[in-house]
Amino acid sequence: MDRRLLVRVADSRLRGAHPLLPRLSRAADHGRLWFGTAGVLATVGGRTARRAALRGIGSLAAASLVSNVVVKWTVERKRPVRDTVPLVRQLRRQPWTSSFPSGHAASAAAFATGVALESSRYGLMVAPLAAAVAVSRVYVGVHYPSDVLAGIALGAGAAALTCRYWPPRPEAPAQARPRISAPALPKGEGLVVLVNQRAGMATPGGFTVAEQLQVLLPAAEILECGPDDDFLDLLRQAARRAADRAGALGICGGDGSVNAAATIAAERGLPLAVFPGGTLDHFALDLGVPAFEDTAHAVTEGDAVAVDLGRATPLAGGGETSQFVNTFSIGFYPELVRIREGLEGRLGKWPAAAVALTRVLRTASPMEVEVNGRQRRLWMLFAGNGIYSPEGFAPTYRQQLDDGLLDVRAIDGEERLARTRLLISALTGTLGRSHVYTTRRMRQLRLSGLHAVDSRAYDGEVAADPAEELLIDKWPGALTVYRPAEPQNELLQRARTAAAKAPHWWRSLLRK
Repeated sequence: MDRRLLVRVADSRLRGAHPLLPRLSRAADHGRLWFGTAGVLATVGGRTARRAALRGIGSLAAASLVSNVVVKWTVERKRPVRDTVPLVRQLRRQPWTSSFPSGHAASAAAFATGVALESSRYGLMVAPLAAAVAVSRVYVGVHYPSDVLAGIALGAGAAALTCRYWPPRPEAPAQARPRISAPALPKGEGLVVLVNQRAGMATPGGFTVAEQLQVLLPAAEILECGPDDDFLDLLRQAARRAADRAGALGICGGDGSVNAAATIAAERGLPLAVFPGGTLDHFALDLGVPAFEDTAHAVTEGDAVAVDLGRATPLAGGGETSQFVNTFSIGFYPELVRIREGLEGRLGKWPAAAVALTRVLRTASPMEVEVNGRQRRLWMLFAGNGIYSPEGFAPTYRQQLDDGLLDVRAIDGEERLARTRLLISALTGTLGRSHVYTTRRMRQLRLSGLHAVDSRAYDGEVAADPAEELLIDKWPGALTVYRPAEPQNELLQRARTAAAKAPHWWRSLLRK
């Protein structure tokens, strides 16, 4: 049956399929087609497209390793006999390796599934191309249909396995309470935006960030903070001007800049407009404003939500209350995050977290602190403003920004062989079941004995804090922040643009 179906497909000469399918089959050799597709996605798309491309390539690598190195060497199956398929005589000579499974089909399915896990829209764009590659392997007569089906199953499974170590971010933004008191500011009238030029933002097309914002919101006042300027002083000036105009405060920068702006906006009762301009922009992505256009639309329409702020209040040792929009941490976590973020673009979040953990544990020492009245010996303590996912050691995103809860995670330094057990759990993706790594959900957290703890971080920014005792809790609904009531489908527009360009790129690749 397998052989009869092979001959029927190969001899069918489907209308329009020849010579397209043979060229497509050759273009997919060594993953060239998928690396090129990933490059197009990363170029014409936004953050979601880049994550989709990265997961697709990672899935492809895993599927290729299993199919070509493991399965093909354990399952001996000859390729179809050439004389039974006339079309094969027209192809360049194929190596006589095992036919089962189809490595091309495995790579195609892995890449398409990996892309779809990050974005269903981009996945729908890539799926027809992956299906065509799989069919082409039967059409050119180098694989039986069962080889292709096995390759598809293997590739899809490899892509699904990446979710265990690198969970995909949901496309829907986190939930938050609707707030209708934010003023609508047509063309940005009354909005004062501070642009932090020191953040890790990119400026495509040769335009500066200020010029992009001025095009979107021509009536807004744009202030820029250069390398030699006092950021906090300029931020306070922007807040005063916004209050005088009965408008709103805007911030363009990374999570550290958003933290400072959120603190001032909440204290003065000003709505905040967040324009993502940092390297990672965790808060903006959770909020659902991945692009300037999303925030600009919300500002002009007056659409906003109320979100919680985390806060650390000194109870002894002096100091002022500090707020955080994402996370608070003590111990080696700030250094671990710095190393992980430098590696995750190449390795993915979970593998990068494991490598960073290995490096930090070699030199770190446990700290002695009192947690809710109990003396603890800890390597690290992390408190998230809301419940983070996944439950392991690389918290990535939140599904709710007003839950009133702290996501507290700690690494116990008292357990026997704590470092070794922690590292093994991180590498195997079983931190959620480790006795060394504990997680709790609570409304407040009291920390004492912090005089020897010199590493404290708010939203990834290390702070010099003299307080020896802190109360970590939530300020419910403290911050009003602009977000589209119905998020603008900016990703869909990018997908349509990519779809319009893609056929020309595919044809040029196939001619090679």
